This record gives sequence, C-alpha cells and structure tokens, in this order.
Amino acid sequence: MNPIPEPSVERLLILARLLDRLDVQFITSGEIEARTGWSSNTIRKDISYLEGSFASPAGYDREKLSGAIKTALGLDKPQRFCVVGLGRLGSAYLNYPAFAEEGYELVAGFDSSVNRIEILRSPVPLYPAYKMAEVISRFQISLALLCVPPEEAQHATDRLVAAGIKGIINFAPVVLQVPEGIQVRNVNVVDELRAISATIQCS
Repeated sequence: MNPIPEPSVERLLILARLLDRLDVQFITSGEIEARTGWSSNTIRKDISYLEGSFASPAGYDREKLSGAIKTALGLDKPQRFCVVGLGRLGSAYLNYPAFAEEGYELVAGFDSSVNRIEILRSPVPLYPAYKMAEVISRFQISLALLCVPPEEAQHATDRLVAAGIKGIINFAPVVLQVPEGIQVRNVNVVDELRAISATIQCS
C-alpha cells in the first residue's frame, strides 16, 4: 500500500470515528460530505488509499470501510503508552477510561517527584523518572503523553527517545527537537483557542 498523505490520515481518523457512531449499513460519499463538510471528491480520494472492496450501488459498506481504515492506519492493533509528568494534567489521564475503549493500554506513569508517586492513587503503576528506560523497554511501550513543565520537556523527550519511544503527544508549549523518525504531536489548548478566534475574526 502506498503511503497515505497526512491530511488524508487526519480525515480518515475522523471518518472512522464517524462510521463507528452510525447505525446504518451503507453510507454514500454525499452523506459523508453532508456530515463533515469535505467534498465528495476529497472523500473518494482518501478512500482510494485503502485496500479492499467496500463500495456498492447503495454506497460504502459502513463496517467494511471502518475496518479498512483501522487496518490501514494501524488502529486494529493494541498500543501501549505511558504518561510522563503527573501533575494535574498527567494525573488526570491516569483515570481516563476512553483509552482502553479505543485500544490503547496505559501501562505506566512517570514523575521526577518520588513523593508525588507515593501519594497519588492510580490504577496504573507509577515509577520515578529515572526508571523510564527500564520500564519502557520491559513493557515495550511505544507512545508517550508528555505532561511536564516547559523547562523539563526537552530533557524528558531525550530520555523517552533514548528509551525507545516512537511517538510523543506533547502538552508543553515548546518545540521539541527529536531525531528523524520520531513522531511528535503538539497539543496546546491556548493555540487552539487562538486559531478558532482568528478564524472567526477573518470569516
């Protein structure tokens, strides 16, 4: 299968979630357009990257299309991840139930404060930050949520990369430096507020 462009990946992720929430057997590109705002041509182009047959005169078979998207994007395989930084944000994710529902297994939490680890109540095992390499290797963790303060983010990232982490969701408002092949997604609520405010202002 040819590589899927990033914009198509983003749309296919949204489409998979949409399909899973519908209670229909078939759906047309026109119906997807009405629900998403994407053009029918864009939708058909995105779907063309997938392998399999799920089109019919009645439209796309919803279950088959959803399955093809998940297979193409690796969503049909369980993924293990960890949380680094157990302040208010990081500790909140320790009890977030949707991860398991979506096939993501949270197997460890890390913090530089041993005292914080001792007092936190968590269904997930917690470890001091110096044990990152050992634990990540032992449990074959590939992804990390980075919830540390900005001044600690790059150092924590370097340790994660050295331990074998392949993907990082970065909640710190800093630009991380990572080697080629390591994927980073930056999540900043303030940036999203600014973006939507600017869009409203300019529309």
